[in-house]
Amino acid sequence: MLEQLWNYKSACEKAYGKSIEPVCESYHLSRTELDILLFLANNPQFDTATDVVEKRGISKSHVSESVKSLEEKGYLMRSHQNNNRRTIHLTLCPKADEIVSMGRQGQIRFAETMMQGFSPEELQTMREFVERMARNVENDG
Repeated sequence: MLEQLWNYKSACEKAYGKSIEPVCESYHLSRTELDILLFLANNPQFDTATDVVEKRGISKSHVSESVKSLEEKGYLMRSHQNNNRRTIHLTLCPKADEIVSMGRQGQIRFAETMMQGFSPEELQTMREFVERMARNVENDG
C-alpha cells in the first residue's frame, strides 16, 4: 500500500507539472516561481515567505531566490505592515494577474483529469479519507 501511495504521489506531481508547464514556458518562469504566485493568489491569508516554506514545502533558499526573481520581474512586491520590520509580506502585482489566471486554468485541468470518472459520492468519500489521512499525519508530527 505504501509503495502505491509513493507511485501515486509521483504520478500526480508529473501530471501537475505537465498541466502548468505551458504557463512557465510562456512567461519564462521556473516551476517554483509559478508555485509561489499561485500559492499567494489561492491563499491570501498566507502572505509571507515563511508561509510558503511551511505550507508548500519548498526550501527556504528556493523561496528566497524565487521571491527575489519575481520581484525583479514586477510580479511581486515585498512590504512591512504595522511597523513590524521583521516580517516581510508578499503582495501580487497586477502584472501577475494573467499568469495567475492561466496557472489556475492549468490547476483546474489537472483536477478534472485526476477526478474524471468518479461519482459525486465517491469524490466525497475520497475527500473524507484524504482529510483523515492528513489529520493522522499532522497528529503524528
